[in-house]
Amino acid sequence: MNPLARHYSRFRVAERLLLTGHSHQAWPDVGFEGQADAWNDAAEQVDEKWERAAEKAERVRSGFARLLGDSQGIIALGQNTHELVTRLLSALPLGRRPRLVTTDGEFHTIRRQLDRLADESWIEVVKVSADPSSSLAERLAGAVDGRTALVLVSSVLFGNAHVVPGLGALLGACHGQGAELLVDAYHHLNVVPFSLEGEGLEGAFVVGGGYKYCQLGEGNCFLRVPPGRERLRPLLTGWFSEFASLARPPAAPVAYGDGAARWAGATYDPASHYRAARVFEFFEEQRLTPELLRAVSRHQIGLLAERFDALDLDPGVIARDRSVPPERIGGFLALRSPRAGEISARLKARGVSTDVRGDLLRLGPAPYLADDQLRAAIAALGDVTRAV
Repeated sequence: MNPLARHYSRFRVAERLLLTGHSHQAWPDVGFEGQADAWNDAAEQVDEKWERAAEKAERVRSGFARLLGDSQGIIALGQNTHELVTRLLSALPLGRRPRLVTTDGEFHTIRRQLDRLADESWIEVVKVSADPSSSLAERLAGAVDGRTALVLVSSVLFGNAHVVPGLGALLGACHGQGAELLVDAYHHLNVVPFSLEGEGLEGAFVVGGGYKYCQLGEGNCFLRVPPGRERLRPLLTGWFSEFASLARPPAAPVAYGDGAARWAGATYDPASHYRAARVFEFFEEQRLTPELLRAVSRHQIGLLAERFDALDLDPGVIARDRSVPPERIGGFLALRSPRAGEISARLKARGVSTDVRGDLLRLGPAPYLADDQLRAAIAALGDVTRAV
């Protein structure tokens, strides 16, 4: 058994083959204690609990800032990335700059919302092919013009885990045209080390969350706002943005709070932040740094790939892309198959949890899994694939 597994007893990670670490990692047991703390504080403090909740929120902001290597930006929190992305869109001059440039490989949050706005002709969406990822940033830069308000791109693609290089140069191209850049780092944080300075992205907006590799669970997302954007006025704004000034008469025009409060929504469930604060502390106590977690992930994905190759399965049924080097693969192994859904369902019947995106079967290990569990999962994959 992996020694780390004992800290995840409620999820029974040593007894289950959970290869969904790229989607929903198990939560350490301390997360349960954090949720209990939220209940107890509410019972004790009632409506005065928000002071303690604010302390937890600040701890979550600090955790995300640390993962980003960020000391200059503002970290706004939200229950999901959708509310944060739409709030950012509402702050941009889309009347003068209606053009948004993105890729055909973005997560559904961005894909669906942009498509719907385009349905009503409120914006013009330009989609650049995400493949090949090696030239994606350069091709996005070539699509930016003076009518572009925002470029939206993932730093690690959610479908195939490809790390997208060259985003710093893309930021320069955006700013050269007066446009902003939003980087979706959800599949990057806590599994591939990320540094705003190292990537040349100090001037970028960044969105992400803790549902996946951070093990924070639902309700823990963030929007990183770069320096120099203090005067943006989100049209979609909640009353928490003026929480500190509620005793004063409403201002005209509408006033905003300082810092992260400018991007605030309305009443939320603070239990998510209680849980997340405890989990961030757990990672620090266990010295689970992004660098260590990357080393573990590289080993695990390498083992999965090695065992898969040894199966020598029909590439017409299932295959992996060997053209991308390991250092440019994020936190999961993607296998292409026209029968990916059927294979995933058969694996589930065998007790192996995976998921599917289109024709890609995704296998996501996690730091609490043992090598023997990964070998058993690939052996099951061989059995079910030969049977389809």
